[in-house]
Amino acid sequence: MNLIDKNYTFTATLPDYERFGLRSQMNRCSVSIASNISEGSSKRTDVHFAKFLDDSLGSAFEWETQLMICFRQKFISEEKFSELEKEVNTLQKKISNFIDSFDI
Repeated sequence: MNLIDKNYTFTATLPDYERFGLRSQMNRCSVSIASNISEGSSKRTDVHFAKFLDDSLGSAFEWETQLMICFRQKFISEEKFSELEKEVNTLQKKISNFIDSFDI
């Protein structure tokens, strides 16, 4: 949820011509990370939950790629990029470790 908040704050600063491009895609990715975890937690088996966690992890990597694009296009400062990249990398590790904790 913290990444969603930070994402929406950041994407609001993107150029208007990215309204239906990076801004929209990054917003959807950040929401997808949390939504897949939430939806997966309602599943009856660890196998099903792990699949949703895997989808969440994919969205986290997709979001990181889009963040890199923003940096390369100079839409974000190096300092802010590093802060957000560190945040998403930490989240990726947590999700990966959670997936690994299942005995499947």
